[in-house]
Amino acid sequence: MSTLNQVILVNEQDEEVGTMEKIEAHRKAVLHRAFSVFIFNNKGEMLLQQRALTKYHSGGLWTNACCGHPSPGELTANAAARRLQEEMGFTTELNELFNFTYRHAFDNGLTEYEFDHVFAGYWDAPVFPSQEEVNDYCLLSLEEIRNSLNAHPQQFTVWFRIVFPRVEAWARKMA
Repeated sequence: MSTLNQVILVNEQDEEVGTMEKIEAHRKAVLHRAFSVFIFNNKGEMLLQQRALTKYHSGGLWTNACCGHPSPGELTANAAARRLQEEMGFTTELNELFNFTYRHAFDNGLTEYEFDHVFAGYWDAPVFPSQEEVNDYCLLSLEEIRNSLNAHPQQFTVWFRIVFPRVEAWARKMA
């Protein structure tokens, strides 16, 4: 079985405890390692993507530039860079900001229970999103995102709603 279909199971301290097939880990609600990538341009706008409608959960919802799971034996930072290329068609230097754990059960019987590493980077060139992964994308100011989150939270992924305030605080300090 391909390691791209496997996730790294971890404990609450992000120590590896095994591997499992990705969908099985989501069915059984097992804690596993993940990452979320946030991309900004020189105007301070954040790159958002609307997830493809065919995603196994949260299809059609708006979220950060990309997210995913490192494969067994793959460094999380390398996986984040790989996934950014796969989903948005570019690579840039990424820095890890922080991590957090969250758990959310979806209506389709799957549960996200992730130890999520949050990365950020900057990009001021064209974006070439994957048609299989991304339905749409845009660049918005932090204020525009916050206003949209407040007015229409159901249009955003669960993890984005959880993590955006921390990323926004970080971005404002960096401005």
